[in-house]
Amino acid sequence: MEIAGLVLAAGAGRRYGMPKALVAYGKKLLVQHAAETLREAGVTRRLVVLGAQAERVREAAPDLPDTVLNPDWATGMASSLRAGLEALTGTPAIAVVVLLVDMPAVTSEAVRRVAALGAPDALAMGGYGDRRGHPVLLGRNHWPGVMATATGDRGARDYLRAHAAQVRVVPVGDVADDADLDVRPDAGP
Repeated sequence: MEIAGLVLAAGAGRRYGMPKALVAYGKKLLVQHAAETLREAGVTRRLVVLGAQAERVREAAPDLPDTVLNPDWATGMASSLRAGLEALTGTPAIAVVVLLVDMPAVTSEAVRRVAALGAPDALAMGGYGDRRGHPVLLGRNHWPGVMATATGDRGARDYLRAHAAQVRVVPVGDVADDADLDVRPDAGP
């Protein structure tokens, strides 16, 4: 009953000014931090989807777990989600926990809480008060539907809304923050 972990890290980070996978976060890169968050949560099968400057990311972060290249990364996050789910289809994983590279305050405890619901028919999201966010858990039975409906930068959003009655919201706001890094902290107005 394996739960996989998927880090979406393929974007060019246009608003940020560089691919977020290459952004320093403490003594690591954001992409390393996200992969480490999954490891600390006990996720053994981890996959990172790369795209923009993929070779540079691999060189800068040689300790990453398995990676897959999304050749369509410029079309948006949905293509990275599809690439990751397709790569995981040949594994025994019954569900996958999805993290975005630009949300470094999503913690391993948040991942553990959401992953605890892992089952082939599961859908779950982290809850932050009245907001829903990452980590997101997608049971294997839902992967074909997610891949069929994911478009642009919406990822699994439309699928999750269409199946709202099945989505379990797991409170994680006490141990995590879902803020994303869209622009550099030193960027002007």
